[in-house]
Amino acid sequence: MSAVPKPDTQRAYLSVQNIEVIYDHVILVLKGVSISVEKGKIVALLGANGAGKSTTLKAISNLLRAERGEVTKGSIEFEGRRVDRLTCNELVRLGVCQVMEGRHCFQHLTVEENLLTGAFTRKIGRAELRHDLDKVYSYFPRLKERRNSQSGYTSGGEQQMTALGRALMAQPSMILLDEPSMGLAPQLVEEIFEIVRDLNQKEGVSFLLAEQNTMVALRYADYGYILENGRVVMDGEAASLRENEDVKEFYLGLSTAGRKSFRDTKFYRRRKRWLS
Repeated sequence: MSAVPKPDTQRAYLSVQNIEVIYDHVILVLKGVSISVEKGKIVALLGANGAGKSTTLKAISNLLRAERGEVTKGSIEFEGRRVDRLTCNELVRLGVCQVMEGRHCFQHLTVEENLLTGAFTRKIGRAELRHDLDKVYSYFPRLKERRNSQSGYTSGGEQQMTALGRALMAQPSMILLDEPSMGLAPQLVEEIFEIVRDLNQKEGVSFLLAEQNTMVALRYADYGYILENGRVVMDGEAASLRENEDVKEFYLGLSTAGRKSFRDTKFYRRRKRWLS
């Protein structure tokens, strides 16, 4: 991928520089990860389960401490300001929100009450709050229909929409989106990603999304990074990654011979070029 120029990290909206993350003072999870997100772009963080995608997002959003993890090397900057030493609350006020993997909602609250919690850090009046709610409902009309329903009794897709809508209520300029397709039917996955693209294009929200569904993610992203065992092993423009033979074979199940069945081959039998 050397032919594809990397984004200029000096001018990046979000810049992660050579970070290492350790859990419990012993387990090294991220090993010199560097990524950047330009303003107004969608960047995909790709890789198999356990590659370090969620840890990278939590390092940025400062949620590692709750899991006995810490960034031991490197730096994280947002709009040119170092943010890896801020609290989660301070980061949200700066405009960075994370939507956690697993559609975390307050299940005992209604859909609308969940959305309102997203505006907790803002000092706004009722009129502005109502305006922001109406905007969220314009992107998620299904939530408007279910706004008085208890979140714990809504579908997986509706809970994912609620979690994303709640983040929007904080008026973020950057959303860290962790595994938005997990556990959802293909039609709902497309619907969620269409909404992400609308928010990016119409509201100017930048996205860094961690996703195992490489095929869908690269269709909507502008740029992508592939992680393996806590390291970035490949990056490039999304269109270029989609056409890369290694990406096709190991992440899309395709090769020059067409679609592959992994029942007929031993996974990783062919050594990846980036590991040689």
